[in-house]
Amino acid sequence: MQKTPGRLITAVIAVILIVGLAGCAGSRNSIQPALQQMQANEEMSPHPAGKTSVSNDGSLWQVRSSLNGMFIDTKARNVGDIVTVEIDESAKASNKANTETERTSSLEAGIEKLFGVEDWWANEVLPDVPDSLPKLTPFGNPSVKGSLKSNFAGDGATTRSGTLSAFITCRVVDVKANGNLKIVGTREVMVNNENQLIILSGIIRPRDISDENVIMSTFISNAKIAYSGSGIVDDRQRPGWLANLLNTVWPF
Repeated sequence: MQKTPGRLITAVIAVILIVGLAGCAGSRNSIQPALQQMQANEEMSPHPAGKTSVSNDGSLWQVRSSLNGMFIDTKARNVGDIVTVEIDESAKASNKANTETERTSSLEAGIEKLFGVEDWWANEVLPDVPDSLPKLTPFGNPSVKGSLKSNFAGDGATTRSGTLSAFITCRVVDVKANGNLKIVGTREVMVNNENQLIILSGIIRPRDISDENVIMSTFISNAKIAYSGSGIVDDRQRPGWLANLLNTVWPF
C-alpha cells in the first residue's frame, strides 16, 4: 500500500513529459502536413502516358537530337516541365484610431417666491424649531443642486509587415482545360544542421511566364507559400515544452 503514491507520482510525471514532448514535436513538424498534402496531390495528378519512339522514315530530322533545343520554346507548358518562381512577397498594414469625448451637466432647483409662504416660514415656523435641529429653508436658495462631468479618451494603433524573397523551381503537375498550369515545388537547404524548407503551390498562366522561364509569385493564383526551418536557431525561437504546457492548462 505504501508504493501506491509513488506509482501515482511517477505516472503523473510520465504523462506530463509525454504531453510536453508531443507538443514540442507538433510545433517542429507543423510544416509536414502541408508537404504531405502537396506530395499526395502530385501523385494523384494525371500524367500523360509515355510516348512511343517515333520512326523517322528515312528523314534527316532526328526527333531526339540535341540540336532540337535550338528551336523549342523553353517555357513550361506540359506536365513534367519545370518553371522557376521568383518569390517577392511584401505586405504591410496599419490601423490607428483615436476617440475623445467630454460631457458636463449641472442641475439646480429651488423656490424663491410662493405666495408669501416664504415669509410665513421664516417668521412663524423657523423660530419654533429648536436650535439643536437644522433649520431648513427651501425658499430663497436652491433646495436641490447637482452636477455631473464625464471624460473619455481612447487611442489605439496596430502595424504589421512581412517580406519574403527567394527563388524556387517548381514542376507542372497538371494542365487545366483552359491551359492554366498547376505547379508544385519544394526547396530544402541544410547548412550546419539548420534546415530551411520552402513549399509552394498554385496555378499560373503560360502567358505570365517570361522568356527566361521565370514567373513572379504575384502572378500565381491560389498561391500557398510556406517557409519554415528547424535546428538549434529555430528551437530558440519558441518556448520550451514546459512553458507550452503551462500556457495550455493555465486558466488565467
